[in-house]
Amino acid sequence: MTRKNIYTLAILLLSHYYQALSQSGTPLPSGQISVRKTTDFAISGKGNAINWSGAEWIRIEQRDSKTLRENQWNIPKDRDNSRDLQYNTRFKIMYSEKGIYCLYSCEDSSITATITEDFSHIYDEDVVEAFFWTDSAMPLYFEYELSPLNVELPILIVSNKGKIMGWKPWFYEGERKTIHAIHIDENRVAGKRFTWTAEFFIPFSLLNPLGNVPPAKGTKWRANFYRIDYDQKPVYSSWQLTRQSYHDIEKFGTLVFE
Repeated sequence: MTRKNIYTLAILLLSHYYQALSQSGTPLPSGQISVRKTTDFAISGKGNAINWSGAEWIRIEQRDSKTLRENQWNIPKDRDNSRDLQYNTRFKIMYSEKGIYCLYSCEDSSITATITEDFSHIYDEDVVEAFFWTDSAMPLYFEYELSPLNVELPILIVSNKGKIMGWKPWFYEGERKTIHAIHIDENRVAGKRFTWTAEFFIPFSLLNPLGNVPPAKGTKWRANFYRIDYDQKPVYSSWQLTRQSYHDIEKFGTLVFE
């Protein structure tokens, strides 16, 4: 066998090897999520649909003030939240032919929520958030927030060199409306803690005409997932750590649709 033939054979073997790895369930790099496809199902707020068994829980990290200041957040130096209660927060995500499903599980010891009107400043109280930047060639992304009172804030964000502005959806009705529900578990465990869950469905028809919508197998979106808790003072949790605020799209993670 000539040297050229040996080289060609080696390239073919390596190619087959990496192809096999990609099909063997090898974990994606940190900061990426493989989003599985599902059939559509009913939203209850409890996350008890059998469909969720096909998705993995992903941790949302609680960030202390020191870490946020190091990443250019405007957190006063005299506000040290390193002693705040550490709550577990996690989420799941799936998609169907019609839209995106998200499920959050939030450990807590008290609910801080009084706002009852949709499209209000619910981020000033307890809330979970999901940001979807479907096409990184466009300075547009979708933000969705849901409070423990099942009050929502769905908006399109326009980002112009760091300056952001949110826009409400137009003709927000019928198949363009989200579906969402909350469940608060009253069974408290050690430390008088309980869990509240947030479950929601975002139809692709609401996201049109953003790029890469609807996603197909292999489509990639940038995204991030958050929680704000107000037991004593704002405590911020995030899947991917951002700079200055939650709106740092360059630090978003990546969704890879199966």
